[in-house]
Amino acid sequence: MIVLAIDAGTTGVTALVVTENGQIISKGYEEFAQHFPRPGRVEHNPEDIWQATLSACATALRDAPGPPSCVGITNQRETAVLWDRRTLAAPRRAIVWQDRRTAALCGRLREAGHEPRVSELTGLRLDPYFTATKLTWLAENDPRVWDGVTSGNLAIGTVDSYLIARLTAGARHVTDPSNASRTLLYGLESGTWEPELCELFGVPEAALPEIVPNHGPIGRTDPSAFLGLDVPISGVAGDQQAALFGQTCFDVGDVKCTYGTGSFVLTNLGDRIVRSGSGLLTTVAWQTPSGERTFALEGSIFVTGAAVQWLRDGLGVIGTAPESEAVARTVPDSGGVVFVPALTGLGAPHWDPQARGLITGITRGTTRAHLVRATLEAIAYEVRDVVESMSPEPGAISVLKADGGASANDLLMQLQADQLGTPVERPAVQETTALGAAFLAGLGAGVWGSQAELRKTWHLERRFEPGERDDAAYERWRAAVRLATAAAHGS
Repeated sequence: MIVLAIDAGTTGVTALVVTENGQIISKGYEEFAQHFPRPGRVEHNPEDIWQATLSACATALRDAPGPPSCVGITNQRETAVLWDRRTLAAPRRAIVWQDRRTAALCGRLREAGHEPRVSELTGLRLDPYFTATKLTWLAENDPRVWDGVTSGNLAIGTVDSYLIARLTAGARHVTDPSNASRTLLYGLESGTWEPELCELFGVPEAALPEIVPNHGPIGRTDPSAFLGLDVPISGVAGDQQAALFGQTCFDVGDVKCTYGTGSFVLTNLGDRIVRSGSGLLTTVAWQTPSGERTFALEGSIFVTGAAVQWLRDGLGVIGTAPESEAVARTVPDSGGVVFVPALTGLGAPHWDPQARGLITGITRGTTRAHLVRATLEAIAYEVRDVVESMSPEPGAISVLKADGGASANDLLMQLQADQLGTPVERPAVQETTALGAAFLAGLGAGVWGSQAELRKTWHLERRFEPGERDDAAYERWRAAVRLATAAAHGS
């Protein structure tokens, strides 16, 4: 039996065909357009995501030995999507998780005293990152579209909900707890949509999807909509929780970091809701068909791999993202240059949507190699910030499992191990987000019988042992972050 996994990311859709032993036998990938209508705004055309999904899946299935036994989905989280329940057409672009247009709205809600209660219910904080304030913004600024929501003609969801609607030709309007818990509308304790939050953000509960477990019978693909296939959709999870699952981080205390557009550090909390006092988020990792939920503590860093892309596309100092390693290795260190890549504000543990990028320490001797190395160092420092918020003692976590595109950069992985004082392990299969979707779908459809079976499919590719840690450089980083936040607020 084979499983088709769909990973609808921020810049493109990856489709993988995964075998029973956890191996990837074919792959498809299709990028889609990014829209930046104003500074701080990021949008996607939902139809572009759907067409990229069809293209990526067709490519992956072309080389598959047969049709898949089931489909799993993972997705960029928090992005707000609206679509017509009948035609499935989107009346406007989706507002992406990176979008910062609701910073002032979050400020108003915070000043009105709502944040403590919102945090108590959701495990999150008032930040433009999450879905609910994007929906409030639409209600206030796009009344024509919002009339469609209140009348019941338009459905609201995140990217997983939208894709399931398209795959099932509109038969299913569902989401899962991992995605729902990122909206500011889901109660951690109650495990469902909170009427109090729906009222606060002005979101009609009837427009929201039904919340279903992360694996099991979620829906079936409609052959007329999806490449002639009639197969069960049996697994779904937000991308970071899917990566935690794909890394087989099934035990309490297991930690992974996905190095993608941003970087996301998650630690498995088991069945306990643990709240952070240091800027981390409490979220649902996954829920079984019997209703048992596993929770996670998460540190969300908005810009890491995107900073390398900016070096390539914005500044033109490198030709490709992988080239960053070779260029950075031409110098022994950053020469005192520090880059704070707050290109869309700062996420965990600082949470400052107004902060902007900053480069300090430039001298006449600074070269592009120093800037490129400073960018890789910044990623390692950002992750250290989060890990130390999770556990202040150096080396307190036994190992960090790394995945995502930038985890292929050996220099970055070594810098990370050095900064954490903790070994970093990179798996043989680095597409762990899509792999997690495949694992969930396979569990839901009986391809695998247990998490123990799945753990046997995980294989180590390389382990990076920690070397000497440059704490002085890290202190320069912390000083630069303080400068970036102070500058944003005019102090």
